Amino acid sequence: MKITKKDVAFFHLLLAPGLVLLLLFAYLPMFGIVIAFQNFNPSKGFIFSEWVGLEHVRFLFELPDTFQTIRNTIEISLMKIVAGLVMPVVFALFLNEARLMWFKRTVQSLVYLPHFLSWVILGGIMVDVLSINGGAFNQALEAIGVNPIFFFGDEFWFRIMIIISDVWKEFGFSTIVYLAALTSINPALYEAAAIDGATRWQKTVYITIPGILPVIVLMSTLSLGNILNAGFDQIFNLYNPMVISSTDIIDTYIYRMGLIQAQYGLSTAIGLIKSMIGFVLIVLSYRLASRYANYRIF
Repeated sequence: MKITKKDVAFFHLLLAPGLVLLLLFAYLPMFGIVIAFQNFNPSKGFIFSEWVGLEHVRFLFELPDTFQTIRNTIEISLMKIVAGLVMPVVFALFLNEARLMWFKRTVQSLVYLPHFLSWVILGGIMVDVLSINGGAFNQALEAIGVNPIFFFGDEFWFRIMIIISDVWKEFGFSTIVYLAALTSINPALYEAAAIDGATRWQKTVYITIPGILPVIVLMSTLSLGNILNAGFDQIFNLYNPMVISSTDIIDTYIYRMGLIQAQYGLSTAIGLIKSMIGFVLIVLSYRLASRYANYRIF
């Protein structure tokens, strides 16, 4: 089938609505970066607000909460990344061993479902289930003689809850990637291993895991770009003043500074620094993915 210039023009016309939306909502708002270098006054706008240069950046690193917030962000995101990589791989390996197709599809659909629920809904469910006053989980603990756990008031347990709930919500979606990778393994390898007397465990260790190892390396390297994204939606809907010192992350810090305290220049400066570091990490992750997993976009 020969593609004419008219066809090419039509295909570009189909792209036009998406490009317009991208321009309006992704590129034009970038002009707001100038707020990071101003004492921004909404009544004066971008043009007439006072320019202060790097004053907000210097002030940012003088604040006592800044380094604790960065530390919280990195710790929480690293724990999420590690748990979010291990759990889908383990689950995919177990699900791959199931022989009943209807069982595999049913389980996969059930674990995939939480991905589509917002943290507003899940946050309400978690409060009802894990609350120290009448929560189903704590009632079960009391029934077996165990003291209830104050998940929303204890910094240690709150972090544990954050990590587990994030993995529970997202691991079903990530599992799809590894299940797809498992289908690419040559069945002849398993047949040859069975002839040689290999057990299921030996097949998993010597065939299955090496077969999906490039995908594991790829997902690991690509996740580096999310080190500064610890999950604003989740933490914003769950945290409170009792645990804020250990769970306040960069995004919630920006929210409080910009929208609550109206320090527009400072919050924009924080966001700009985060974006610059995130850009470097994304470039680094793609370099590593290209080198160790042979993954390229361009």
